[in-house]
Parts: sequence; structure tokens; C-alpha cells
Amino acid sequence: MKEREWADVLIAVLLLFIVAGLPSIVTGELFFMLQIFVASFIIVILPVLMRKAFAYSLDASAQHKIWHFYRFGIYPKQHFNKPLPFGIIVPLFFAFLGMLANFSIMVFTFLTYETRALKHRAAKRFGHYSYTEVTDWHNALIGASAIVTLLVISLIGYLGDFEVLAKLAAYYAFWNIIPFSDLDGTQIYFGNRPLYYVLAITTAIFAIYAMMI
Repeated sequence: MKEREWADVLIAVLLLFIVAGLPSIVTGELFFMLQIFVASFIIVILPVLMRKAFAYSLDASAQHKIWHFYRFGIYPKQHFNKPLPFGIIVPLFFAFLGMLANFSIMVFTFLTYETRALKHRAAKRFGHYSYTEVTDWHNALIGASAIVTLLVISLIGYLGDFEVLAKLAAYYAFWNIIPFSDLDGTQIYFGNRPLYYVLAITTAIFAIYAMMI
């Protein structure tokens, strides 16, 4: 990964740690803070690596960055002067709002990804290199690989009695499956709707279960 991409991914790890661990940070529960930090690292890094590996298997690359938001309407002037880092602003806003209201509000919308075709994607055995775009279907599969990874992490967490890891992975999958802006859910939805619905329903079940236990 490029240095900027690594920086954004590590920022996402830190944000997840702050958002999920803010109550324990305030109260100084060191052991719980350590659990959340380890879980944050696993939950952010593994889906990123899976997207990259799956993209590479499709002769493409997946580049990650902090989620930025630019256009808020359909008309030409309905946009900010420049893209705002909503991947930082939104989670922290709700985290501190929840702390003030004495209620936990965890929003995990940190990263987005962009896929690009590699040079050899359309190469033929005896032909010259050519360039093609990544199809919407392949882009959806790349996004889906991250959601599936999070659900597997959550399942392993429950089976291994790592409740913090299981719950955070389920919540992270839930927020990223929402089809808004250029989050994973949007890219999966417009790539293949049946795939999106299956993942959305499965993720909702995991998230509801995480809230109930």
C-alpha cells in the first residue's frame, strides 16, 4: 500500500478505537481498552487486505481512503466547496454526542475504496497489453469480500467467546453495508442487487444479535 493509503487505514483503526472505546477511555478501564484496540486493528486491517487480495485475483487493485462527502443534492450548486472528511467527522460527532447524552452511539463509517484495472487485466496470450474498466459486478464482489470477512470475524468471535471482537465486527459490517454515498453498500448494491440483499439481511441479523446479547 502507498503511504497515504496506510495513513488513512491507520486513522480508521484509531477512530474505531476511539468511537468504540470512548467510555472505557474516560473511565480508565485499561484491560477493556486493550481488547478494543486489538479488535479495532483486526476489524479494519483484515477487510482491507481481503479487498486488496480479492481485487488482485480479478486483475484489479483496491485503493482505500477516508470517506469524503462532497455532493448533498441533485442540483449543480448543492455541494460543499471541497470534499469533507465525513469518515472522521460523522463517527466522532455521534461518539461525543452519545457521551453527552449518556447513551452509546457508535457509527463506523470510516473508509471507502476505489478499484482500478491492472495493466495485464485484458492481456491475451499472444497479444499486446490493453486496458479495461473493472465491471460493476467485479467491484461488487470486491466490496462483498470485506463484508463477508467481517461476518466471519464476528462468527469466530462468538465461537471463541471474544464478545468485543464479535460485536464490533457485526456493527462495522452493518454500517458499511448501508447504500449511501460511496460506502461499500452502495458499490455492492449497484453491482449486483441480489448479492446486496443477501448480505444486507445477513448483516442485519448479526447486528441485531449483537445488540441483544
